[in-house]
Amino acid sequence: MFLFFLSSGLFLGWSLGANDAANIFGTAVGSRMIRFKTAALLTSLFVILGAVISGSGATHTLGALGEINALAGAFMVALSAALTVYLMTTVGYPVSTSQAIVGAILGWNFFSGSLTDYHSLIKIVSTWVVCPILAALFAILLYKIVGWIIFRFKLHMLILDAATRYGLVLAGILGAYALGANNIANVMGVFVSVSPFTEISVFDLFTFSAAQQLFFLGGLAIALGVFTYSKRVMMTVGKGIFRLSPEAAFVVVIAHALVLFLFASQRLADFLTSHGLPALPLVPVSSSQAIVGAVVGIGLLKKGRGIRWRRLGGISTGWVSTPVIACAVCYVSLFFLQNVFEQQTFKPVPYMLTSAAMERINTASPSAQKALTPLAGQRFATAVKFRSAVLQQGDFSQKELDLILESAELFFLQVKKEVIAGLDREWFSTEQIKAIKELEGKVFKHKWRFNQALAGLSPDWRPTEDDPGLTSEIQNKLTYLHSRFRIEKAKQP
Repeated sequence: MFLFFLSSGLFLGWSLGANDAANIFGTAVGSRMIRFKTAALLTSLFVILGAVISGSGATHTLGALGEINALAGAFMVALSAALTVYLMTTVGYPVSTSQAIVGAILGWNFFSGSLTDYHSLIKIVSTWVVCPILAALFAILLYKIVGWIIFRFKLHMLILDAATRYGLVLAGILGAYALGANNIANVMGVFVSVSPFTEISVFDLFTFSAAQQLFFLGGLAIALGVFTYSKRVMMTVGKGIFRLSPEAAFVVVIAHALVLFLFASQRLADFLTSHGLPALPLVPVSSSQAIVGAVVGIGLLKKGRGIRWRRLGGISTGWVSTPVIACAVCYVSLFFLQNVFEQQTFKPVPYMLTSAAMERINTASPSAQKALTPLAGQRFATAVKFRSAVLQQGDFSQKELDLILESAELFFLQVKKEVIAGLDREWFSTEQIKAIKELEGKVFKHKWRFNQALAGLSPDWRPTEDDPGLTSEIQNKLTYLHSRFRIEKAKQP
């Protein structure tokens, strides 16, 4: 059954390879600096390496939009995103797998009655606008710099041609590795917590974790998509919007990489924040939008002559429609999967203001605790129903509302020995593992109580405002542990 459900993730990987390979070598192939077969081979190889070697960090960074908690639901979220990406690929439009996944997760949220973090959603959507604009600006600046270097040093045409080819190959390799490392989370991330795979040791030289085995399968699916169906989208990016010179193709790939770095670097964000400067939000951005924005930037530098505006309009329409289509497809498909095929697409997460929850709320806001007294002890089936009941009791600030929702969520956890044994020792520190072992066998009714217990046992589990990067990493680890230790109420010892 797991392998059957995993097929949707493999399909999504194939769709990603068929579409997003254009972001890596599309401009090089379109400008005839690199042959398609060479580009496909390099992309496939380094996508797999990036997924297996560096994919775990992106996968553990779970989004705040929704937490898929059932295998059948994960199957349909991945399948809905894959179908949407495939649909856009058939018409030759470069779209974002991240956009498709966001839309599918929203569909799951609506169907399951889970709350959507609209603050996070607005932040992500805003980057869909900022990303191509930044890429265009970088491309314009870099093109001027490259033009100045060529003019200043009067490079011979043969030397320039060779340097450009090597530059495109190197940029493409780095881009392919990053694609595997960052986007394997979109392909296989929803399956990590339910994977039946176990750790494999190869000749006592190195070990493949269960997650790495999933990433390898996902990487192979991406590689297959690159070889079988990516050429059309590559030509759309490389030639369909604006015909690029080899030097412009190199600039576009570098501009694309810079934009992805700005939205992904925790160190850069911490540096800017520590110096009182605004930092870009650390959210996944679309590599497709970055590439297209950079291509348009070069076209605008040429005063817009040669830009195929109709083609660009079609691509922009695809960006808008992708999350909407994925959301609708996911919602309708979940209905049929649950009501016709009788599969559990989500595990209900009830809410109740227990005595512990009321005490926690009272410590932070006595007035809020007093207003919620009529709801104490009542059980609500979904977050949406509970939030609606809370809002009827009075006006609460967003901070108070977040605290109430977090405190009342009933999420039963049991710290099991076999789960502890399977934790990634490279991701969790020795002190963190030690603290988890001290809780072995214990059962918790709320996630926040489990978090507090760990924080009381080790400073490695205590977030700090002075180090936002560390705080974010701790939260990602806690979210992962919640999914691994979760039990049904009926299964409590």
